[in-house]
Amino acid sequence: MYEEIFTWLKEHGITEVECILPDITGVARGKIIPKDKFLSEPEMRLPEAVLLQTVTGDYPSADMLDATDPDMELKPDTATLRYVPWAQDPTASLIFDCFTSDGLPQETAPRNVLKRVLKQFENMGLLPIVAPEMEFYLIAPNPDPDIPLKPPIGRTGRSEFGRRSYAIDAVNEFDPLFEEIYDYCHAQNLEVDTLIHEIGAAQMEINFLHGNALDLADQVFLFKRTVREAAFHHNMYATFMAKPMEGEPGSAMHVHQSLTNLNTGKNAFSNEDGSPSELFFYFIGGLQKYLPLTIPFLAPYVNSFRRLTPYTAAPTNVAWGYDNRTVGLRVPRSSPNSRRIENRLPGVDVNPYLAFACSLGCGLLGIKEKLQPSAPVSGNGYELPCQFPSTLEEAIERLRQCEPIHDLMGKRFVEMYIGVKEREVAEYFRVISPWERKFLLLHV
Repeated sequence: MYEEIFTWLKEHGITEVECILPDITGVARGKIIPKDKFLSEPEMRLPEAVLLQTVTGDYPSADMLDATDPDMELKPDTATLRYVPWAQDPTASLIFDCFTSDGLPQETAPRNVLKRVLKQFENMGLLPIVAPEMEFYLIAPNPDPDIPLKPPIGRTGRSEFGRRSYAIDAVNEFDPLFEEIYDYCHAQNLEVDTLIHEIGAAQMEINFLHGNALDLADQVFLFKRTVREAAFHHNMYATFMAKPMEGEPGSAMHVHQSLTNLNTGKNAFSNEDGSPSELFFYFIGGLQKYLPLTIPFLAPYVNSFRRLTPYTAAPTNVAWGYDNRTVGLRVPRSSPNSRRIENRLPGVDVNPYLAFACSLGCGLLGIKEKLQPSAPVSGNGYELPCQFPSTLEEAIERLRQCEPIHDLMGKRFVEMYIGVKEREVAEYFRVISPWERKFLLLHV
């Protein structure tokens, strides 16, 4: 394994290696190591606490963490070796897997959580295939967090306004940026596909080609960083917040999911005659039962819940339907070999490893329990009752009580994830918002 990495580094004239592991929030942690140092010591160690930081840089309560703060053993995954195209010096990035001192997978590592779920599919002779769609906003530089965000200046010299969904000219406003994004993606073997302008002002969407769930999670993880870096080069920001601007739609990561039968190589959601299989309906049934109980993996922050509200172009239920974008679970029109389910719930602010693990895991539980879905919805799903918790606190309590998901994703991991989310909520409620100062300061 290491010889293959060493050869690649030498052939590409690499001088530094970014040794990366995704933490529980989806942030890239790790070390930057000179190539020669890496060649002599390709494995490294970091404490488990590195994985368990909140988005503010804090940690769960002290009684949840090992008081000795032990090191993890980190080993590189050769398949993740990539060139870093924006670095000034020739630099490679490499994602590491986390293990205990006994050589077992570290159960709190998000990449291992996804692997745990995928292994259970493999044991059933199934391979999950996913294709994520990434929505994000381009915004003008905003160094002061107290100032509201606004769209950046495009080639016309004006900020975008109004609704320009699917407008080609609106995308062309930022042609140099998107050329660089595609170049960066190509250099890293990130298999991005189409680019469109979404509903919001300077809101864009880039879709990925379908593939193996672990590989696509790696690609999404790296893609977020790639887009942000490219935007910096063009004097703008790119944000993957779920709801960054008042009066504008939220940003989602819709996930298309299907299952391949490992014995036949065919789509397990379709029968030989092209009709939907029992597995297809069980999977939907599992999503309907368990997604409302696992929302913190799909809406991980207080801000996330600003998106999942009625009439914001985001789903408010787990109803399903054929080619119906108003429900949480859409079945696109396709051939039997391409039959899939689009989960429209996740915000783009998710950790992709955990969002994939959760969504696929809920479907897996449906297969195991042989759950039948409700009837498909053909009308306006936005008019149906909301099925989701309205706050992150309520969502955390639902997750705390959902034992099947604890067993599926790992009890200690779910406990730690809840601990991280609770600490983030506590941090949020320490902040006094501009709304409170505006309306309460002199009026109550």
